[in-house]
Formats: sequence, structure tokens, C-alpha cells
Amino acid sequence: MADVTDVTFETEVVERSKQVAVVVDLWAEWCGPCRQLGPIIEKVVAETNGQVELAKVDVDANPAVAQAFKVQSIPAVYALKDGEVVDGFMGAQGEDQVREFVQRLVGPVELSEVEQLLEAGDEASLRAALELESANPDAVVALAALLIDSDRAEEGLALLERIPESPETRRLAAVARAGDVPDDVDGRLGQLLPRVKADDDARQEFIDLLEVLGSDDPRTGDWRRKLSAALF
Repeated sequence: MADVTDVTFETEVVERSKQVAVVVDLWAEWCGPCRQLGPIIEKVVAETNGQVELAKVDVDANPAVAQAFKVQSIPAVYALKDGEVVDGFMGAQGEDQVREFVQRLVGPVELSEVEQLLEAGDEASLRAALELESANPDAVVALAALLIDSDRAEEGLALLERIPESPETRRLAAVARAGDVPDDVDGRLGQLLPRVKADDDARQEFIDLLEVLGSDDPRTGDWRRKLSAALF
């Protein structure tokens, strides 16, 4: 990142853009949206590892640059390649939008072989991905979900053992063990509750049903409190 002035703009931006893409961030100290956008641009440009460079211009201190871009409001952001403006936007943007803007300067991301197989997403491709990386979490979760969904729950459960437990693996394992959630899930949980302290299978089924319901279901918190009371 460089702080560019009216004097250095030609060298550090125009000429430099003939070697590497340069993003120009036109800002001012008094500009609240500029202060929000600045750190985002700095982060995203840094992620390119030198494929894109950032030039920051304080428009109050450098009116000639602001005039050259015919800036009417800030923040204003422009991208230069080969000495020419090729893209730009005005106003504060979120990180996803800024990343998309910068990515257009870098070009398409070349996916690794495993990433290409994951993107394909079918069973054969996911198995091929695991041949290359046997404990790739994304491939394990995707294939386990596919197996569980196609009534091969035991194989899916065995596959999940390759990777550390996470909320997603817990949910998939619960789906594999619980199967279809009964229409009257509250009734089933009520039947299981008196048995959870002494019966390991009942306790596991109870927990699995709560995992399948998910934390967003308003019933889950209530039944978890009842489970805690029954166990302790």
C-alpha cells in the first residue's frame, strides 16, 4: 500500500499500472464511509499477494488527482491497468463486493484438482477427491451427506470418523442415526425423556432428534433444558 500524492501519482499509479494492476482509493479524513471502506480494501488487496497494489489518495491534500478522476463524492475507487482506468465504484461497499471487484483484476481463480472434484459434487467425484486427500473435511461432509441421503447411513457414519467432530458432522451423524424425524417429534421426545438417564440408546436418540431439529427450532432449547433436568 502506498500513500500517493499529486506529485507521485504519475509514477506510482499510472506507470506502475503497466506492471501490475493498481487500485486507487480516493478518501478524506472527514469521510466516515471512507474510514469504513479503507480497511476492507487494504485487507482484500493484501490477499492477492502482490497481484494487485493499493494506492491511497487524500483528496483534500491532493486536489489534482481528484480533479483528474472528476471526483464528485467519496469514497471513490478506481482500478488501473496499463495506464488506463478499467473499473471503479463509488460509495462504501461490503467485503464481498470489494473482493469481487479486486478479483476481476486478478482474473479467474484456478481451482486445484480436489476443488474441481468438490465443485462437481457427484459421488464419483467426491470419492476421487478423497483418494487425493483422504481427510479433506469438505469432501468427507459432502460424500457423507450424499450417502446418508441415499439410505447408506452406516457408510456415511464411518466416513465421518475420518475428521474431527464439528456442528455439521454432529448434525449429519444425528440424521444418519435418527432417520426420518417423526411427525409427532414432541411426542417421541416425551416418550424418551423418562428413559434418558438409565438407557444409553434412548439418550442418544433424544440427542439425535434435537440435533436434527436444529438450534433454530424453538422447541430445541426447551427440550434441552428438560434433558438436563432429567440427567442431573
